[in-house]
Amino acid sequence: MNVHVSYRLPKNPAVEKDVQHQIEKLGKRLQVFRPELVHLRGVVEDISPKEGTCVSLNLRLPSGQMAVQAKAPTAATAVKTAFEDLLQQVIKHKDLLRASHKWQRGRRGNSARSEPPLREVPFEQTLAAVFAPTISGDDIRSYVNANLARLDRFVEREIYFREAQETIVPDSISKEEVIDEAIAAALSDGQEKPEKLALEPWLYRQALRALDHLSHTDESNGTAVHLEDSARLPNVKASDEPELQFHQPDEAITGATVIADSRIATPEEIMASDELLRLIASALRDLGSGPREAFILHAVEGFSVEEIVAITGQPSDMVLGFVSAARDHLRKAPALAGQFEGRLAPTGAA
Repeated sequence: MNVHVSYRLPKNPAVEKDVQHQIEKLGKRLQVFRPELVHLRGVVEDISPKEGTCVSLNLRLPSGQMAVQAKAPTAATAVKTAFEDLLQQVIKHKDLLRASHKWQRGRRGNSARSEPPLREVPFEQTLAAVFAPTISGDDIRSYVNANLARLDRFVEREIYFREAQETIVPDSISKEEVIDEAIAAALSDGQEKPEKLALEPWLYRQALRALDHLSHTDESNGTAVHLEDSARLPNVKASDEPELQFHQPDEAITGATVIADSRIATPEEIMASDELLRLIASALRDLGSGPREAFILHAVEGFSVEEIVAITGQPSDMVLGFVSAARDHLRKAPALAGQFEGRLAPTGAA
């Protein structure tokens, strides 16, 4: 955005700071326009001690032009009033542009003569519109490299719940298969990529789709048992050496071995957190897939209601109902009595 503001009053850094702050707020509303086609001109001047300060603004857009003028006893009030009026005009102008393809246009003169309808193009399809960049393969690889552990735990938890509810056969699907399928689907060119801000919810949705796809690939003979297979679990370690190993500290004592790091959880805190998650997982086994997934995504994974809507495809009202139902179920669970004093208090919203 091209900005030119002239000050016709004694130098006042506070006024200039207010103007720059208002310009930044206005720029957020103009991101849909190309920056080189947006021009903002302003004048801040002292009129008289009685009338105070006058602020004049002129904004020129590719689709129109608008101007405002505001007077106030103080410069800060005049700047705020002028930019608020201009912001309201910009909002109304953008609303008109979004609905421009719905305008009914006619010709003056003989109304009985039928004219072919004019083809109107929405503003979002014009050259002046700017769209947020979409997800690329490098963005997906960077996210997976940094957050693979979170996605791995989420998929492992979902497999455990589905095996407990007997919707899939135990040990028929591994988490590695689900993650590989989700990443392969995300990197493929066969589907439309969302914006960069929606990368994490979109990737979680791909994981749920991959899990559904792998669990329904072979339902005809999914419960068959081969007679030649052993019923015993194999000993994958084949040795007790890892359990026999122990740590021998060095003779010299350093500050790192004496001063505790408050940023890192202690072994007791880690065990308590894992035990609490196991209790929650055990209590959620009786719930349906909808409330369970909504509660885990909201309370454990930390997604907002809008992101859960993007992941599960359910409406926001249903997501809020699912989270509330899961909270009520956990409050009544005997194993979690007294664990959530103040944590799961009813708030009216998820």
